[in-house]
Amino acid sequence: MNTRLLLVDDQRLVRAGISLMIRGQKDMEIVGEAGDGRAAVELARDLSPDVVLMDITMPGLNGIDATRQITALEPSPKIIAVSGHTDRRFVADVLRAGAVGYLSKEVPPEELMLAIRTVTQNKVYLSPQIADTVLDDYRRFVPGSSSPEFASLSIREREVLQLLAEGKNTKQIASALHVGKKTVDTHRAHIMSKLNASSVADLVKHAIREGLTSVDP
Repeated sequence: MNTRLLLVDDQRLVRAGISLMIRGQKDMEIVGEAGDGRAAVELARDLSPDVVLMDITMPGLNGIDATRQITALEPSPKIIAVSGHTDRRFVADVLRAGAVGYLSKEVPPEELMLAIRTVTQNKVYLSPQIADTVLDDYRRFVPGSSSPEFASLSIREREVLQLLAEGKNTKQIASALHVGKKTVDTHRAHIMSKLNASSVADLVKHAIREGLTSVDP
């Protein structure tokens, strides 16, 4: 049986390139593509892929939080982060979120195929060029992972924080999350309290520092 793959990346050219490589493999097939984390969660729920190739920095819902939500599904697909980020904070956070692989976007095609086949055997795959640093940092929980304040945020609060940092207003956030505006206001108040933030600008700085968004400060 072929390994069923879901591709998640906000850049169409990246998805097209990966798709072209996958279609040359007799034991793999692409069942869906998503350009953001929220669509990825929905497709993972609807399509039940075996493996998800997940970008990290995306609009709406980042790859780390999308990974956390997808790994909570039953059955849970294997997730390989495929990112331009090699910072240990991103790697450690996505592994803690449930990913079982991490690749740099600079790896050759054959390494991507190896990673996919490795995780389908219930093993972890990390790019050799980052494996030593990742494993050392992950074992020791060195500084560089999420701050205690940020770690105290709920999944929904992280979603609201990312959308705020991306410039969305209360009405837009409520629509995206299918909740009331008062609920969004309550989440924002809790976020500001937990992060000791006094303004939206402070929230944006936190979101950028924690990798929720790539928006420039």
